[in-house]
Amino acid sequence: MPDLQQQLVLVTGATSGIGEVTATELAKMGAHVVILARNADKAAATQRDIKAAAGHDRVDVLLADLASLEQVRRAAAEFNARYPRLDVLVNNAGLVFGSQRQLSVDGNELGLATNHLGPFLLTALLFDKLRASPAARVVNLASRAHEFAKPDLADVQAARHYSAMRVYSNTKLYNIMFTQELARRLRAHGIPNVTTNAVHPGVVASGFGQSAGGLVAKVWQLAHPFMISPEKGAETSIFLASAPEVAGISGGYYVKKRAEPVKHSFNTPEHARELWQLSEKLTGTSFLS
Repeated sequence: MPDLQQQLVLVTGATSGIGEVTATELAKMGAHVVILARNADKAAATQRDIKAAAGHDRVDVLLADLASLEQVRRAAAEFNARYPRLDVLVNNAGLVFGSQRQLSVDGNELGLATNHLGPFLLTALLFDKLRASPAARVVNLASRAHEFAKPDLADVQAARHYSAMRVYSNTKLYNIMFTQELARRLRAHGIPNVTTNAVHPGVVASGFGQSAGGLVAKVWQLAHPFMISPEKGAETSIFLASAPEVAGISGGYYVKKRAEPVKHSFNTPEHARELWQLSEKLTGTSFLS
């Protein structure tokens, strides 16, 4: 087990499922863990549980809904004011939304806002703290669902063609493309002390699919007995966040702790640059441009 006594770690979506397991296990390795969550009561309960499991009190809470750009900015500003650096950022939070298209407070499609734009903005706003680390890691939770993506950046808000699973699949491909483009830009800017990798955690038995409602929730419930545990699902995230053997690797997509190629026709450097520029526009930020 790696010794993370000197590590400062931020995990989003850490009050349940893979995120909670990831935060708990990294804290048990000695890390100072900050959990970012939407619900204050759930965050406080999770904080208590992680402290008890880890045997130390270095577990803090930041509150933000990733779908709100204003809340992401506020949480990032609070982090930047409180901490000297960031050694590991785990962009874990992600959801499937319902059969009816919904908009965030900023007018973005809710799945895009939560699964891609929020993590993109958070990473951008915390980037100076990542650079301040001797060896920082960004771990982005993607999914094998990216194989079913049918992205159209001209309709990135899914105004013309909406389905909950299509949005989810698209945003998981965007997570991978963001990871790969971030790795390319880090190399181009000569920043060797920050790495980034994406992960497919497996199909995990959690409450994740219930948020979609309708048919998706029913299918998720039927498939539940065949899914892996959150503990099993978190293994690759924990590996990428802590293992010495992947310290210098960047731009990879990992499944069961092994790098795999991303086979999707849309996944090109040109489309990744276009997605990055569109993400900057939608979040109102400029990041490694």
